[in-house]
Amino acid sequence: MKKLTTRRFLLAVLLTAPCLLATGATGDFETATEAVKNMKLGWNLGNSLESNSGDTLNMWIEHWTQRQPSDYETAWGQPVTRPELVRMFRQAGFNAIRVPVTWYPHMEAKFNFTTWQNSYWYPYADDLGTQVDAAWMARVKEVVDYVINEGMYCILNIHHDTGAENTAWLLADMNTYTKQRERFEAVWTQIAEQFRDYDDHLLFEGYNEMLDPLRSWCFASFASSNKYDAQVANSAYQAINSYAQSFVNAVRATGGNNAQRNLIVSTYGACSGGGTWNQHLKDPLKQMQLPSDITQGHLIFEIHTYPDVSNLQQAKNEVDDMVNAWNTHLKSKGAPVIVGEWGASDGNAYQNNRSNLLAFARYFVERTKAADICPFYWMGLSDKEDRTVPKFTQPDLVDAIVKGCYGEGGYTGIAAHGRQSDRVDVYSLNGIRLLSRVPRNGALDALPKGIYLVDGEKVVKK
Repeated sequence: MKKLTTRRFLLAVLLTAPCLLATGATGDFETATEAVKNMKLGWNLGNSLESNSGDTLNMWIEHWTQRQPSDYETAWGQPVTRPELVRMFRQAGFNAIRVPVTWYPHMEAKFNFTTWQNSYWYPYADDLGTQVDAAWMARVKEVVDYVINEGMYCILNIHHDTGAENTAWLLADMNTYTKQRERFEAVWTQIAEQFRDYDDHLLFEGYNEMLDPLRSWCFASFASSNKYDAQVANSAYQAINSYAQSFVNAVRATGGNNAQRNLIVSTYGACSGGGTWNQHLKDPLKQMQLPSDITQGHLIFEIHTYPDVSNLQQAKNEVDDMVNAWNTHLKSKGAPVIVGEWGASDGNAYQNNRSNLLAFARYFVERTKAADICPFYWMGLSDKEDRTVPKFTQPDLVDAIVKGCYGEGGYTGIAAHGRQSDRVDVYSLNGIRLLSRVPRNGALDALPKGIYLVDGEKVVKK
């Protein structure tokens, strides 16, 4: 490893004297439960900042581009993100955007290939290091600001540094955790310090879909020869909880607004516990622990789910079962839940079973909303060149999702469904945020006469 840096001394002080950290924060952040409720609807800015080569034997982005931030951002077919895209989602009724980010291509590895044909990367000889490239961090900040400047919630994470590809350096395995702990904490320290002064609209998500060394989906060790290996599974669940704790510790140690920032931790593989075909399917929920935190009430659990909607009633029943399981095995541990990614696993649903997809989407949002769970749809609502216009690629699906949240009135009902919290944001009609997190009562007292947007609702001050 290169340039390993730790904040152990500072962290030790903070953990033994939490009052010091609390006094370092500015403002009074809403709780995790309030934030999840106020997010209402979320969308993933997918195949963008998380794009990467994904194969140590074919590092094609590193080999065939100049490795500028835009080379990565557009590598998987999406255009460079523009603020108009974010604004379109806000105007449609979405109040949160998850921004997946992959960091490993921007962490000191040189990727110096020996010949023009050779795209191999050997991490043992050209390791990652810990320092994030300044230009990449700056572009991440620009995109985060697009979301924050619209008054929306933004979730920023570590994404394809986990997963099934052989470039993943974060695995759910105690040996890997021991090896990568300091690097993992160092990356989160840099992210947290970069965004330390942001208000409670910005949330951090510690890691995406982290898998065991066998790359098992559904539950830990499922990819083993016997479809379950207790030793592999136990190590994986212990590692997930260890990464989650390291993430919380690293962020809290940076102080400032990070003392109260709402933080998100995912189950093993972000597995949802859906299905009944194996007795271990709910193990990721059962084994997930709530990290210890010196600031109470600011942690969130995350899962992902992509049900098959070819049988609509069966898909609805699966949603009901999952929501009950999330309440039983996650919420009961003291934190709210978000669905960080969702959609349909049946590829035909987007064409042949369109009516099922739309009905399922509306039901999914209705059901999660009733359980105070915020759903973040994965990517396809606006895709490729449509993001530049911008326009929705699937307006009928957007309509179903919006109606699931706001009722049959859909878009027309959005203004009447503001955040309904004690504190609000106030904007001018051209989208400039004038006031942030002011009391709802008397929000316009300090402003001159005019027309303002208060959480999406037009308000006239005479």
